[in-house]
Amino acid sequence: MTNHAKFEDTKPLEHRYELLLLFDITNGNPNGDPDADNAPRTDPETGHGLVTDVCIKRKVRNFVSQTRENKPPDEIYVKDRGILANQQQRAYAALNKNEGSSSPNNDARAWMCANFYDIRAFGAVMTTGKTKESAEEGERKKGAAKGKEKMWNCGQVRGPVQFAFSRSIDPVTSVAHTITRTALTNAGDTQRESTTNEEGEEQAGSGQMGRKHGIAYGLYAMHGFVSPFLAADTKFTERDLGLLLDSMTNMFEMDRSAARGEMATRALVLFEHEAKLGNAPAHKVFETVELPSTKLARSFQNYLDAGLFLPEDGAEVLPGVRAWRYV
Repeated sequence: MTNHAKFEDTKPLEHRYELLLLFDITNGNPNGDPDADNAPRTDPETGHGLVTDVCIKRKVRNFVSQTRENKPPDEIYVKDRGILANQQQRAYAALNKNEGSSSPNNDARAWMCANFYDIRAFGAVMTTGKTKESAEEGERKKGAAKGKEKMWNCGQVRGPVQFAFSRSIDPVTSVAHTITRTALTNAGDTQRESTTNEEGEEQAGSGQMGRKHGIAYGLYAMHGFVSPFLAADTKFTERDLGLLLDSMTNMFEMDRSAARGEMATRALVLFEHEAKLGNAPAHKVFETVELPSTKLARSFQNYLDAGLFLPEDGAEVLPGVRAWRYV
């Protein structure tokens, strides 16, 4: 495992990077689809499992929030049930500006980047978020001219860190397991007449049946990209990259639930280019990794036995491109 101290300095990024994350799941649902009864997401043509980029970003955000106590400079902007306009208003308050603006405020944008880790890393759209006065005025004048309203407008940020969808190496089979619920919310939830026990307490007439979706096993691969040019704009530093690697290494350990089964990071490889612009196309870099298919995998060891190949730590995989192993 490479020492994370390599990225402890708050120096700007001088290199382009790609990331390869391998993670697996055993007896669980890595990313349910609300439009499919929350079954695991799959490619309808091939049957391969999918995990969205925002799902992995959510786990990174949660890890940073938990380990950095949600405090600047590593506060999290996109929080569960958070109100984004309220966070943007804080930037205006910090700059002693009591009124919103119809045009982006660059100083407020810089303040948001400096204080929120996920904005520095993933970017954000902060052009919306009406002030209270504009919201009330909009209710009175339904046809208020667009662009005239006052917003807590902090502009847009294009993040230097981008993730693609994760895809399983082999097709996965989603199984719906029938489960029972013995305690009900209301006595009439099953449409059966309630009864009374020996102590005189009301009881439901019966329990309820439900379903829980999952897959037996799946190994997923995700590609990530880090641009030094966009990092210079958001002030995403080497120290921030180190925190990202730490998050991706440990995020599943901080995100346990019965629905997700057992998930683990099996490999995390950082590809570093000598040139700031890069020394090879990203797809050529990822092709240096061999991810073999198996007939029926039930563990990561099955893929190791099938010939899964990852570059050694510090190996030059292409001219000017070096691989660093974090897991």
